[in-house]
Amino acid sequence: MKTKILSTTKQDISEAASIIRRGGLVALPTETVYGLGADAFNSKAVADIYKAKGRPSDNPIIVHIARASDMGRLTPMLSADIVALVENFWPGPLTLVVKKKADVPDRTTGGLDTVAVRMPDSKAALDLITMADTPIAAPSANISGRPSPTRAKDVISDMDGKIDAILCGEDCRVGIESTVVDMTSDVPTILRPGIITAENIEAALGKKVKYDESLRQDSNFHDLDPNTGAGEADGFAPKSPGMKYRHYAPKAQMTVIEGQRDKVKQEIERLKGLNERLGLKVGVILFEERAFIEAAHDFFARLRDLDNEGVDLILAGALSDTDGVGFAVMNRMLKSAGYNIAKV
Repeated sequence: MKTKILSTTKQDISEAASIIRRGGLVALPTETVYGLGADAFNSKAVADIYKAKGRPSDNPIIVHIARASDMGRLTPMLSADIVALVENFWPGPLTLVVKKKADVPDRTTGGLDTVAVRMPDSKAALDLITMADTPIAAPSANISGRPSPTRAKDVISDMDGKIDAILCGEDCRVGIESTVVDMTSDVPTILRPGIITAENIEAALGKKVKYDESLRQDSNFHDLDPNTGAGEADGFAPKSPGMKYRHYAPKAQMTVIEGQRDKVKQEIERLKGLNERLGLKVGVILFEERAFIEAAHDFFARLRDLDNEGVDLILAGALSDTDGVGFAVMNRMLKSAGYNIAKV
């Protein structure tokens, strides 16, 4: 397949919208990461997303809309809490898991009776959804399990020749995927942390939210079969992307160093020197202690750059997870390393 490389001009977005309406796949920029989009109501097109990414079939896809009123096409009812979050955070990096209407394809929702929905804060993405005149299902535009793409060149690296078109826009402003909140029970539950934190959500709702138990442990995460892209059939049905399978993994081995900051720096230098003496090429990711927003923006790009440099080992300094954004970045960092942690 020849992939069209498009810009974000009105003419190119219109061409991309035609591809979506015809059942094709288009990678698009958002404020979080680049997405791989298809008509959310076209089961075959959504199945093609799974095929292009090598994505497990039980991993649900987030549906992107351009107007809050389009929620009515996807869910039968809106609670006061859902409305409050829409009014406070949309357009923006917040995804809401809600009960789905019967005509939302099971392929889009990973077979669940819920659907994950958000309105991106990206003019190119909103224009594409509007011109396509349909909600767009769009997971990250990368090979499943690899670091999410935050730059057009990362998407081209993974998806050229596999999809119909790539809309090449600016680098993604946020850099990590949206916060995902399950709104189907009495207590809103964060399924995936992001730059919109629990504290932000609690302030908007005037009530406590909780984190899903899976965010505090690694027992639900599985590697993908390298041949089929399938995961282990263990009965755990993820309600959000990122809850079950290993994500964001670089090609190199990766270790996260946790502990007091000075000791972390010393241990990284020690391990770097030791491994280099053994002939390995070592890359380091070490953000300033409280540079949480910078870390969110840069983390995936750093992984991609180190892959391109051909490093054998990545040593990463842990961030404080007592900060909401720090917790979100650590969620990605630990998954990237396959929970390979060294404490000092």
